[in-house]
Amino acid sequence: MQALANWARGRFHYGWIAIAVTFLVMLVTAGTRATPSVMMVPLEQELGWSRATISLALSINLALFGLMGPFAAAAMLRFGLRRTVLTALTVLAGAVALSSRMQSTWQLQLIWGLVVGCATGATAMTLGASVVNRWFVERRGLAMGLLTASSATGQLVFLPLLAAITEQQGWRPVVLLVAAAAAVVIPLVAWLLPERPGAVGLRAYGEADDAPAAAPPTGNPITIAFSALARASKSRDFWLLFFSFFVCGASTNGYIGTHFIAMCGDYGITPVRGAGILAAMGVFDLAGTTLSGWLSDRYNARVLLFWYYGLRGLALIYLPYAFGFDFFGLPLFALFYGLDWVATVPPTVRLTNDRFGSREAPVIFGWIVAGHQLGAAFAALGAGLLRNSLGSYTAATMISGGLCLVSAIVVLRINRRTATLTPAVA
Repeated sequence: MQALANWARGRFHYGWIAIAVTFLVMLVTAGTRATPSVMMVPLEQELGWSRATISLALSINLALFGLMGPFAAAAMLRFGLRRTVLTALTVLAGAVALSSRMQSTWQLQLIWGLVVGCATGATAMTLGASVVNRWFVERRGLAMGLLTASSATGQLVFLPLLAAITEQQGWRPVVLLVAAAAAVVIPLVAWLLPERPGAVGLRAYGEADDAPAAAPPTGNPITIAFSALARASKSRDFWLLFFSFFVCGASTNGYIGTHFIAMCGDYGITPVRGAGILAAMGVFDLAGTTLSGWLSDRYNARVLLFWYYGLRGLALIYLPYAFGFDFFGLPLFALFYGLDWVATVPPTVRLTNDRFGSREAPVIFGWIVAGHQLGAAFAALGAGLLRNSLGSYTAATMISGGLCLVSAIVVLRINRRTATLTPAVA
């Protein structure tokens, strides 16, 4: 690691290598979390499990994925980023591999709900925010945009392949492939991801030479997480950010990410083609989220969020009609929705840093991510129940789009004041 840092010195900052490794971790996490969307119909057909039962496991997964965020961020501060990520990846690879032997619904709830939900919570957006805050003072928006785009790339890389394997060989080879991908990333983290810039004799990108080094916290991670929540919860901005990210999760991971392939089946579209449409969204989101990170370094984050949520809401309201157009319907939805899929993350991280300070921001952002995933869990379960009772996803789509339009107005009230909370020493 030190030799690689010495080689990089004078060519580019090692922080970009840290971003590349973290990108791979988050890509595998995104692929793992996308896997149940191609398993839903095969599990329903082979094991006789209802869509509502499968949706319950996925809602548990999504909720724990978010709730683990602040505790994972606190554990990274207390025990070390590498140690936390390596532990999470090891648990993730083992649990996903074990799920190939599932026979009962309680095993689905335990493995894909509880264990995978907790493990992926330590290797997703909170990890990205922690790495960016440690390695970058300048260009944070661009770095976070690149990491956020990994979720789109995860769909691009995994979904069409997983859907094709599921169609030809069933769902069990799929989970073994995903487990292998998680295992491959483990040595890369161990070899190439330093704990922080000082470990390889560097400053963060753009950090002044005379900037004081931050003292690591010494408290219990649970105490650190809840203390940060107690301070942040006194701020209206925290709750506005929490609500907006709740809607973000409900309208992306919870609804489209979980139910889109099954929704396509209701209109006679095969799982492989549905996965291909999601992958196309991933291509557009890779561009849209990277651009969003660049814009977040230069323009008002509130205004960016207003446009992102507003356009996403309009795209969702259009979706039920998209299936009625032979050629332009779904491609048009994939373009506009894909560009906007997770473009909300860089400006949300920017607002969190501006409001609460860079030291506490990763933990507080972890709580905001918890809101994102609670929204995802709400939508994953709610859409499944509405589909079972009404026979279609139209009502769920309209509710999701309406929430996005409400959120577009709400975000304009975030961070109106310039005062920030005083970070407390744990």
